[in-house]
Amino acid sequence: MSPQDRHALVLGASGFIGRHLVLALGQAGVRVSAASRSHESYQRLTRWLAGRGHDQAPTDVRVDFAKASLIDGECDDITEIYNCAGAYRFGMSVDEARRANVDSVRAVVAFAARLPNLRRLVQVSGYRVGGQVAALWSEEHRQETYRALGAYEASRAEADAVFQDLAGQLGVPWSIVNPSCVIGDSATGESDQYVGLASNVKDLWHGSLPALPGNGHTFVPVEAVDYLARFMTLLPMDEATHRAAYWTLDEGTPALPDLLTLIAEHYGVKAPRTRVPVSLLKRLPQWLTKADPETLTFLSTDRYPTDSARAFAARHGLAMPDTATTIRRWADHLAAHRFGDAPAGDRRFTKLGGIRTFELGKAGAPTVVLPGLPVNADTWAQVVTAVGHARAVDLPGLGMSAGRREDWQSWLTALVTETGARHLVGHSIGSAAALDAATAHPDAVDQLTLVSPFFLQGHPPRTARWPALTRWYLRRTPPEALAERLTGATGHAAALRSAVADLRRGTVAATASGLLAATANPQWRADLQAKLQQYQGRVHIVLGSNDPLTVEGQSLLDTLPHATVTVVAGAGHHPQLTHSEVVAQAIGSQTAFLGSRSEPGVREARARPR
Repeated sequence: MSPQDRHALVLGASGFIGRHLVLALGQAGVRVSAASRSHESYQRLTRWLAGRGHDQAPTDVRVDFAKASLIDGECDDITEIYNCAGAYRFGMSVDEARRANVDSVRAVVAFAARLPNLRRLVQVSGYRVGGQVAALWSEEHRQETYRALGAYEASRAEADAVFQDLAGQLGVPWSIVNPSCVIGDSATGESDQYVGLASNVKDLWHGSLPALPGNGHTFVPVEAVDYLARFMTLLPMDEATHRAAYWTLDEGTPALPDLLTLIAEHYGVKAPRTRVPVSLLKRLPQWLTKADPETLTFLSTDRYPTDSARAFAARHGLAMPDTATTIRRWADHLAAHRFGDAPAGDRRFTKLGGIRTFELGKAGAPTVVLPGLPVNADTWAQVVTAVGHARAVDLPGLGMSAGRREDWQSWLTALVTETGARHLVGHSIGSAAALDAATAHPDAVDQLTLVSPFFLQGHPPRTARWPALTRWYLRRTPPEALAERLTGATGHAAALRSAVADLRRGTVAATASGLLAATANPQWRADLQAKLQQYQGRVHIVLGSNDPLTVEGQSLLDTLPHATVTVVAGAGHHPQLTHSEVVAQAIGSQTAFLGSRSEPGVREARARPR
């Protein structure tokens, strides 16, 4: 059968595995009907597909597992069904879990039995629950299983038994995949699942994982979601897969403590030295372990029958991607998206001058924002979006970037010589970095915008000159208090939650406090003023009316024929928080100058502060 003759129905199409499967089927040329519970879910799916270069939208199909018809519309030409539906959630009641994961399977098999042209029903089960024997599932066995495993895992085990039994009775041709912990895409790391193993990774990132769970034999296998999707698309075309189950996991996955240590090394954080045996974890109270009891059953030394899956993949030329690389990319994606707390958008980690660096916005955009203190790139997201073709990059040691103040020179060199940064927008402490880069590489930078340049403004308060005190404050202050200190009101607390989270992680607060104290150093301020006076390129100053230049700063600008000034009425030192649209307009107005240079002696129009 050619791909054009295939018609696949994907249930649970808008879910994590489902949408990757729809993409893989579409890329293989298979006609796809995507079943979801609402048109909104379908629209999210089509946007996701388009964002990955697949513009051929699947057919929109509504599904209702409580209805005998299951789906609306013509379905006689369906050749294959993929059941990715179900609830992946801990803490459900038994009734809720059985409705979502067992009753839905009964409905799907009954529906499949009515299709005249069906070649295969592919069921997504699980590596810990696959291989059930339906004859063993007495009422006593069922109750015992739910007590031992919890509602989620037990419902998946029961569903596996029900599926095989009912499909056999009704003569439905079937295959089962038993995936393990499905992590991100092997190329991009993309994943939006933050339960299970991802929660351990989150604790690692924030430095709140007290100990590594398990020992050198504790095995929580993983696999890339795109590999699983491609594996599934091949099953209906191979007669040998009829009535067969496949464990698709990677047997080479490191033992759990080693896996977490691998991620810690990649993050540049310390992995806990202490290891807690699984037997002890299961006895400790939940308030201490902070782990859902249902997740502890996955901490096992068991191994799984993967030979048939490996042989099938080899027969079809499907290679499993390198697991360690996939793990690192997945870990990057989780952190870059703040484990689900970040808004949608382009977010990633890159390497600049050997430093692991976080940036948001358009990759390779010529306009680059270097945030100030004690904020981060996220506080500039609205401005970056409004400017368009721009990005914000956390400085070394700040926000979510690794490194230290000593790395600035090599890092800035890489930024302007290797990434196409031609318009540097430096905010507060970032203005010093932007000026350093522009003066060191004048031929690479076309435009310099300094927002609230501290070295042309008043000195910080005396308390900011005591790093130990500032560090203590930054590590403990809540978003509301920080918003009030930076903007005079608590209304911008939500925009500062990510900055507060960063300040509580690792050495970020210590780096920030040291830099804040350095802003009062008269020699550094004088050096920066001298660099600005000697700089021959275009300079645009943006500042709030409530955060004016000093007399000396104003006098310096008066001597520069290539400088313009924009004053944001009613703003303070952080206009990106309080007046993001105005700041975006001011920055965007300078992009027209990219690639051009002022002729010597030409004086540009300038708006003077009042």
